[in-house]
Amino acid sequence: MQRDSTSLDKLLENPRVWRGHNRAHAGTGLASGYEALDRHLPGGGWPQCALTEILVEQYGIGELRLLMPALAQLSAEDSSADFLEPGWIAWVAPPFQPYPPALQQWGIDLSRMLIVRPKNDNEMLWSAEQALASGTCAAVLLWPEALDDQAGRRLQLAAEKGNSWAIAFRPAAVRGEASAAALRIELQSSAAGTRLCILKSRGGRPAVLHDVL
Repeated sequence: MQRDSTSLDKLLENPRVWRGHNRAHAGTGLASGYEALDRHLPGGGWPQCALTEILVEQYGIGELRLLMPALAQLSAEDSSADFLEPGWIAWVAPPFQPYPPALQQWGIDLSRMLIVRPKNDNEMLWSAEQALASGTCAAVLLWPEALDDQAGRRLQLAAEKGNSWAIAFRPAAVRGEASAAALRIELQSSAAGTRLCILKSRGGRPAVLHDVL
């Protein structure tokens, strides 16, 4: 089936978008690279074509490291992810500047990186939705200041439409709010190590995992 890239084409015309290289590619889970986590996820990995929320008390406690094996797989030419074709990995409103050498060490293909710097939260959510629905992004990472249930459902539908994976990073303080995400996890860091809590998992159960990373 032919993919519609019109939405992403419009997004790429925005001068606030940086591309790592001027090249684009048109039932089971995506292996996370962490066996202990995969055992607790339905399908044995990250949910396909869906929204995942990762809650953190502060950025930099391992939330990106948790995703790196899966993102490297998605960016590979010989990707074994049956439901996702190699394509763009879009970073929408990251609160930092991604460090290319570190990403390369994890096996990320920088030619498939797309960084979007929206002006505000509304533009950020619109950009993420367009990228997800375009059918040309394997994954879209976003850092929204707020994400109500309606916005979450729009992202979920866009991920389903575009056969993409949405990952929203949010503060731990919102754990009590409703979420449309298929998977919602929280990372907690302490002197004893990193604890991963599965708060919500479609088709699965809540769980607490220690020292996953």
